Amino acid sequence: MQKEVYLVYKIVKKETLNNLVELMEIHAPFVARKCEPGQFIIIRVDEKGERVPLTIADYDREKETVTIIYQVVGYSTELLSKKKEGDYVADFVGPLGQPSILHKRERVLGVAGGVGAAPLYPQLRKLAEMGVPVDVIIGGKSAEFVILKEKFEEFCENVFIATDDGSLGTKGFVTNVLEDQIAKGVKYDEVIAIGPLIMMKNVVKITKQHDIPTMVSLNPIMIDGTGMCGGCRVTVGGETKFACVDGPDFDGFQVDFDECMKRQTMFREEEHECKIGRGK
Repeated sequence: MQKEVYLVYKIVKKETLNNLVELMEIHAPFVARKCEPGQFIIIRVDEKGERVPLTIADYDREKETVTIIYQVVGYSTELLSKKKEGDYVADFVGPLGQPSILHKRERVLGVAGGVGAAPLYPQLRKLAEMGVPVDVIIGGKSAEFVILKEKFEEFCENVFIATDDGSLGTKGFVTNVLEDQIAKGVKYDEVIAIGPLIMMKNVVKITKQHDIPTMVSLNPIMIDGTGMCGGCRVTVGGETKFACVDGPDFDGFQVDFDECMKRQTMFREEEHECKIGRGK
């Protein structure tokens, strides 16, 4: 017999975006009521599951739903992937973290790598609603890994695509497109970059040369999401910050990316070997 804890957060929509990435819209009234772009949630698939932090990709206050996009990479996301529309998840905690600080600018460029398009989407949409012209660069390994393109096209003036294999858009990296835009004389007052750490680091290398303010979203190892465990420590401007309560958005010029990348690989061997109960 199912416990009541399983009957709170209902999956009202599930969509496969590609063979690794899925979208879920979950009925979570309290989170939907308060969440803002830039914030995240922590989900547990079942009562004994691990806590998985996921950024909020979208929300609908009237429907009382929150949308998450996740990559199926380990035991817990595989369990989540097995859930269907109409099923429930045990916990859906949030909103956590600080909302993005969105400025009234002349023109803003978003740069997304892979599933980084998910948290970037609500930020650029809100900027567009504020009357700010926005462009976006979306990157992926190949065409199938470019997500939310059609959604961005609804409000972005220009949507640029970069794929590693050239199957869609420019062949190369998002930084190649960024450099091309700057070389063409396109003026951006701010860049928001979200994706793998190495991608954000390389974006910042370029924008710093041109003095374009750049915000990034950090995704270090995170456990409790409340600043108590200290696992998500990052160094920003020479000071220790906790990504879960001080972020996840930070000034990219101030982030110590090398330290963050080193910390992110600390448990690589354990993650590979354990996969939290897989096969047991």
